[in-house]
Amino acid sequence: MTDNTWLDRWNDRYSSEEFAYGTEPNNYLKEQLEKLEPGSILFPAEGEGRNAVFAATKGWKVSAFDISNKGKSKAVRLAESQNVVIDYQIGELEALNFQTDQFDTIALIYAHFPAEIKSSVHQMLGRYLRKGGIIIFEAFSKSHLDYVTKNEKVGGPKDIGSLFSIDEIKADFPNYDIIELEEKEIELSEGLFHNGTGSVIRFTGRKR
Repeated sequence: MTDNTWLDRWNDRYSSEEFAYGTEPNNYLKEQLEKLEPGSILFPAEGEGRNAVFAATKGWKVSAFDISNKGKSKAVRLAESQNVVIDYQIGELEALNFQTDQFDTIALIYAHFPAEIKSSVHQMLGRYLRKGGIIIFEAFSKSHLDYVTKNEKVGGPKDIGSLFSIDEIKADFPNYDIIELEEKEIELSEGLFHNGTGSVIRFTGRKR
């Protein structure tokens, strides 16, 4: 079950007119998608839709989900402004009707699930990716706590359990050929809530 505090937090973040993380796609996602032939792609915890809409404009068949209806409303509006369609569902992953081997690519971009479920969500998502399919992942690393303490504007969770390590990614996605896996300091300029220097884990892998 969704924790109402968690749901309220995201509905509150997405309730303003302005887009919390902007309307431009994440740089790492954009860079990785440019290397792939468009196919079917899933965006978990997609919020206001900036990455899903970008993929749709590049010819991808896009599915997305989140728990926030406020996020979905803005994503649909953004898609309409770009003359594209995305299939955006509301709910938790286990309640949605995705199929085994349904997707060519899954993009986890700052999809910080609560600490107690994040690994099980990753493993569940892996079942929906076809053999040979690609995972694209960028999210804050455990080292990021030092950065957000110095500059809250960079954003990200403030509990270590919701942040990621290279070892966790290897454990959550064991049956993947690693194309790229690194912890990296980057500069973020994404909307209202991702601004400044932070530490992220970047992972691109191909399912065996």
